[in-house]
Amino acid sequence: MRGHDDRSLDRRAALRLSASAALAAAVLKIGPAWAEKPPGDAPFVSEIAPGVYAHKGHVALYGPANGGDISNAGFIVGRDSVAVVDTGGSARVGANLHQAIRSVTQLPIRYVINTHMHPDHVFGNAAFEADQPAFVAHHKMARGLSARTERYIAINKEAIGEEAFAGTKIVLPTMPITETTKLDLGDREIVLEPQKTAHTDNDLIVRDSRTGTAFLGDLLFSEHIPTLDGSIVGWTAVLNALSATPAQRVVPGHGPPSMAWPDAAKPIQHYIQVITDEIRVLLKDDRTLSDAVATVGRSEKDAWQLFDDYHARNVSAAFAELEWE
Repeated sequence: MRGHDDRSLDRRAALRLSASAALAAAVLKIGPAWAEKPPGDAPFVSEIAPGVYAHKGHVALYGPANGGDISNAGFIVGRDSVAVVDTGGSARVGANLHQAIRSVTQLPIRYVINTHMHPDHVFGNAAFEADQPAFVAHHKMARGLSARTERYIAINKEAIGEEAFAGTKIVLPTMPITETTKLDLGDREIVLEPQKTAHTDNDLIVRDSRTGTAFLGDLLFSEHIPTLDGSIVGWTAVLNALSATPAQRVVPGHGPPSMAWPDAAKPIQHYIQVITDEIRVLLKDDRTLSDAVATVGRSEKDAWQLFDDYHARNVSAAFAELEWE
């Protein structure tokens, strides 16, 4: 282990603070001008398995061009009730999801489940308050989301404008999940699996037992470059464990509405491993954070959209973690 003195401790704290601030800026980065409705006539959701529906968000920065609709979401319909999985990046996106649900079923919406705390996945919660569901999330999400509320609201509102952001607010969980939990939708059981720190410290997986469909949230990215807000070592461990767990199909947090498993994990596992291995080599040679940002993972540039917007921040966050392992 590397030696610790007062100067190294100060440097460690500074690196962690810098990485955290960079990640927050990356998640909330402002994009181009917005048209009121997204282009195209594609349906808002597609049925990816019997009774399981998914919405594909834009692979883009959060901004006016997409009204904050940049992440995947979905819902599961049981005999007696509905469970929603993530709600999009604004109350308007959430309302579009709500309307899509009502085009399929009039059953009560009993659960609104968030896979983690990032705004593009939780800001649509407000559109479901009138249904009086249980708002379900990892037990650490309320703390993390509360700590970032003021910043998330201010920057996202500025990003898409007051009209598009109207009605959007933080809706905190009412049902925290501390261990594997089963919910019954009526002749349909869904299983909630809280994870150790990976993409964030509050990742939650939702599995539909009937169809073998798993909503992985941002533990899985496709097309869109991954963004690190937790632990790169932990993310590797979680993905390795999940890859050994069967699923008929998975819904990533960003990318296609449905993917085959475990093949869907291979690109993100490769990206994370490249960053981890190359940073460790630099650290062994006593190289700096600047060296890492300039060189690490550049071979991955053509494999991911939005690479230039997020990659350097991922390297900064990983460097801050791996320097002290």
